[in-house]
Parts: sequence; structure tokens; C-alpha cells
Amino acid sequence: MSSFKNKIVLITGGAEGIGLLMGQKALKKDARHLIIWDINEQKLTSTVEKLNAQGFSVSGHKVDVSNAAEVEACAKEVLSTFPIVDILINNAGIIVGKAFHEHTFEDIDRTVGVNQLAPMYVTKAFLPAMMEKNSGHIITITSAAGLTPNPGMVPYASSKWGAIGWAESLRLEVQRNHPNIQFTNVMPSYIGTKMFTGVTPPRLMPILDPDLFTDKIIRSIEKNKTTLKSPWLVKLTTFVRGNLPSSWYDFVADKVFNVYASMDTFKGKDND
Repeated sequence: MSSFKNKIVLITGGAEGIGLLMGQKALKKDARHLIIWDINEQKLTSTVEKLNAQGFSVSGHKVDVSNAAEVEACAKEVLSTFPIVDILINNAGIIVGKAFHEHTFEDIDRTVGVNQLAPMYVTKAFLPAMMEKNSGHIITITSAAGLTPNPGMVPYASSKWGAIGWAESLRLEVQRNHPNIQFTNVMPSYIGTKMFTGVTPPRLMPILDPDLFTDKIIRSIEKNKTTLKSPWLVKLTTFVRGNLPSSWYDFVADKVFNVYASMDTFKGKDND
């Protein structure tokens, strides 16, 4: 069982959305200090000030987590103050949400950089200290989009497929010699935050309530769950896709559950 009590917690993309909710809940479970990394300096400053005013111990760093040099430099700064980050939550993510041919090269680079490379960069910076102590917990917020194809989010889905493969492979590799380092891979469908404004949820897969879903994440961390897939139909995706011919799976996903039309109404938000 993992506990937040007296732990140092770092969350990327933690100034708003589910990142902020997870940070608040970690603090309410008596985390000793919360470190927020975010690229939006204005929201970061405001969030840190509000949490500190509530009596919590919180610090913030403006970091572009897709930039390896920035991650390395800021991690060194963090580790000069705290010998270890006990609980690391790779949460930062972006989506463009339009047809692939309409993406710019910058859109593609940014999506892959934030969603796939950033968890690698951030984890690499903090993992050695965890390995030295054989202690720590790494949580990566990936996506159900990493389990199934979906039009309208081609680079996003690709980046999440990569993130899932990385997270699961890293868990196996690290736990060979460091069994006390825990990993949790979180694979949700659409969450009701500004990031997915306008989406039409697939049939029988309601949009996840951010507050209730982050409660699930916190409980999964405490229970050392390896994976969290939500809602329940996400748990069937890998099995169904692995056992049906592609044309059958496409029919079920498209015509039965309307997965492939879910992004047709997407509006989203400006990714800061």
C-alpha cells in the first residue's frame, strides 16, 4: 500500500484540471509537499498561491516538459531541495483534435513531445533517486485512446499508444531489481475537462466526472494498482480488439458504440 502521508509529490500539468484535483487530494491526505510543474505561468502562480494560503506546502516551477534540457535543469533544482520525489504523476497532456492532414508539423511535434516524450524525460530525471532507495511510485496518465484507433485524434492516439508501451515496459524492467518502486498506468476514456470540450462520448461510455475519477486515481495509487481503466468498457477493449478481425472490430467500434464519431463534435480548448 502506498501512502501520501509525509510524502513529496510532483505533478506535471498540475495547475488546473485533473492535475490540480490530484494535487489537492494528495495534500488533503497529508502529503508533506506538493511540487507543481506547468507551462502556464499565470495559472501556476495563482494555483500555488491559493494552495499555500490554505495552509498547505506547495511550490511551482514553469517547465516545458517536452523540453529535455528544461526538465533536467528543473529536476536538479528540485532534488537539491528534496532528496527524492516519492510520488511522481506524469499528467501533462495536449490534444489538437482535427484531421491528421490539417495538423502542422509543429502540432505533431508538440503532441508527441508532451504526451509521449515528456513522461520519459521526467521519469528519467527522478527515477535514479527512487532506485537508490528502492522506493517510490510513478503514475502515468495515458488514455484509452492508446488502446484503440480513433479518427480525429491520430497524433494524440499515437502518442498515447507509445506512452502505454513505455509505461508498461518500464514497470517490468525496474521491478526486476527494485520491487518496491510501484507503477500505475491510468487509461481513461473522455474526462469532463476543458481539454475534451464538445466530444460526443461513445455509447455506454459516459464522460468521466473529474472529481470522481481523480478519487479513483488516488485510491489506485494507495492500493498499488498496476492499471486503472475507466469506464468499465475500456477494460474490454484490448480483449475485443485482439480477438476480432479488424473489419469486425471497426464495425463494432464505429456502428455499435460510435467510438469513431466521438471526435466529430470536438471543440477543445487552446493548449497553453
